[in-house]
Order: sequence, then structure tokens, then C-alpha cells
Amino acid sequence: MGKSREVKLGLVQMTCSGDTQGNLDKAIKNCRQLAADGAQIICFQELFNNLYFCQKEDADLFDLAEAIPGPTTEILQAVAKEEGVVIVASLFEKRAPGLYHNTTAVIDADGSYLGKYRKMHIPDDPNYYEKFYFTPGDMGFKVFDTKFAKIGVLICWDQWFPEGARLTALQGAEIIFYPTAIGWLEQDKKVFGDKQYNAWQRVQVGHAIANEVFVASPNRVGREGNIEFWGGSFVADPFGEIVHKASHTDEENILVSCDLNRIEEHRRGWPFLRDRRIDAYDGLLKRFGQD
Repeated sequence: MGKSREVKLGLVQMTCSGDTQGNLDKAIKNCRQLAADGAQIICFQELFNNLYFCQKEDADLFDLAEAIPGPTTEILQAVAKEEGVVIVASLFEKRAPGLYHNTTAVIDADGSYLGKYRKMHIPDDPNYYEKFYFTPGDMGFKVFDTKFAKIGVLICWDQWFPEGARLTALQGAEIIFYPTAIGWLEQDKKVFGDKQYNAWQRVQVGHAIANEVFVASPNRVGREGNIEFWGGSFVADPFGEIVHKASHTDEENILVSCDLNRIEEHRRGWPFLRDRRIDAYDGLLKRFGQD
């Protein structure tokens, strides 16, 4: 397999406040610390620079949105260039008046803006009223060829859909990042407890195994309104092993080393991509059954 292709991933799991600048400053401080510790690709949690505002429907909150690229990406481009790291940053995008997306920008280690991914699957559940704010993505699934690895980005609710992970992997992604904002409502925690967290983790571990890629999921932590964000950010390898799992209650900078040669190693042993029956999958384009 040749020498290892070690890449060090940094995930930022943090609490957020209503102070946009304060959240950005905290994220950058954590980014710099991870870079000092050797991280090469650093990913922030979903909508990291403010509270998770989708717990209510309030048109005034559209004022939080910004252009991408725009003021925040410009700041992060300078940080990425100074630290020599790739930054994956989830932001609230204003595309046009009345047209908004849940979007992640990818910035390369030289500070160049590589592009963005717009969240494809938009939830609409109690305290997760995202359909009020976000138009579903229309850019498809994307891979970014960064200095250190080919990475794909999906966002939170995208986690539950194997099609997104597969289509991202088929474009050559070696690592799939899932910036996330998910947690317990009080009643759900009483009834389901760890079952909800375990399901969330396991479905993503399944994507890592089925596609034989690394999966990295930074989640929020702390209580905001009615949601107790469960943290538990993690990295899984192509065999589905949890390389690192963060605390459920505390802020944490996660640093994980990944040998990308393990992807080739696993695909030689378990050639899932070779054995796909692409001639038999037309039904995936139907909503249900034969319709």
C-alpha cells in the first residue's frame, strides 16, 4: 500500500450564544489551537456563529444570513492562510432577497475559497423548523480537492440518507464531514434517552462502512431553548470503528489522525463499489415502490 497518508482532522464542539462575533471569535480561537496541535483540516459544527435559531419561525431572523463568499468567509480565509489549514464552515447563506440556504463553505490551506455545499435535505420537526428558513440545495453533492485530502460535506439532516453519502463517495471523497446541530427535547430524552444518539451515530458509521471512507461529525453542545444538544462529536474509520467520541456535555477540540491509505486497503478486501448493480437501481428514482 506504500507509505501512510496521514491527515489530521480537527473538529470543534462548542456552545453558542446570541453574540455572532463572540461565537466567531471562539471558533477561530479553537481553530488556531487545533492548528497549533497539528490539525490540517478543521470543521466547525452546523451554523456555528449563532444560536440554533430554527426553534421558532421568525422572519426577522433572516437578518442573520450573509452572502457566501462574504464577510465571514473572508475572515476565515485569512485564518486558513495564516495557519496553513483547510476550514469547513457552516453558515446561513443569503442568496437573494427571500432566498436562503443552509450552506457550508470550504476554504483551502492557502486561503483560497474552494466552493460551497447547500444542504439538500431540510427537516421540519418541532423545534427544527428549517423549512421556514432554508431552500433545499440545488448544487447536488460535491467533493472538494483540498491540499490534504478530497473531502465531501453534507449537513445534519443529510446524515440519515444513504444516497447522499454514496453519491459523495462516488465522486472520490475520502472524508465526509457532517457539521451538525442535533440534540434532545426534554420529553424525547425521557422516553428514548441514548437510543436517539446511538441511532444518529450508527447511521453515519454505516455510511463509513458502506462507502469505505472516513466520516467526521462535529455537533453542538449545551442547552439552547428547548434543545439539549447532545455533543458526542465523533470520527469513524472505513471499518466503522469510532476513532474518537467527544463528551456529551462539554466543549471539546477533537484531533484525530486518519491514514487515507486505509480506504484502498478496505476496498480491496470488501469491494462494495465493484459489486454495485448499477443496472438494477432505477427504483431509487421513485418515491416508493413502483408508483
